[in-house]
Amino acid sequence: MSASPAASTNAGQVSGQPAKSGNEQVKFRFCGDCSNMLAPKEDRINNKLMYCCRMCQYSEEADSACIFRNNIYNVIGETAGVTQDVGSDPTLPRSNKRCPKCHEVEAVFFQSQQRSVETGMKLFYVCCSCGHIFQ
Repeated sequence: MSASPAASTNAGQVSGQPAKSGNEQVKFRFCGDCSNMLAPKEDRINNKLMYCCRMCQYSEEADSACIFRNNIYNVIGETAGVTQDVGSDPTLPRSNKRCPKCHEVEAVFFQSQQRSVETGMKLFYVCCSCGHIFQ
C-alpha cells in the first residue's frame, strides 16, 4: 500500500462528486504524476488560475477561482455558554420549579441568550442537583 494519496485525474476532487455552484466546496487537489498536493498559482501570461505541483512540472487549470472559503456561522444557541455548574452560582435567581429528570425542586433560571423576535422572553431552568437544562 502506498502512504501517499491517490493521484487525481478528475480535477483533484477528493470526493469524486462535481463541485456545487454557488455553495461550492474547496477541495484538495493532487498531482497526477507524483501524488503530491497541488498549490494554486497564477498564470500571468494567460491570466488563469492554475494548480501546480512543487515537486515536478505537472499543472492543471483550475475549474473555479475559489481557493479558500471561510464560512462564518452567526447562529447562537438559546442556551449558549451555559454549563451544568451554574446551579452553584449565587448571583442567579432561584426557583422551586421541579426538574423533569431527577424531580428535585431547586433550580436557577435565566433568560434566553438568543436575541431575536421569535425567541421572546423564554426562561430556561438549570437543576441545582443534576444540572439538567429545561424550560
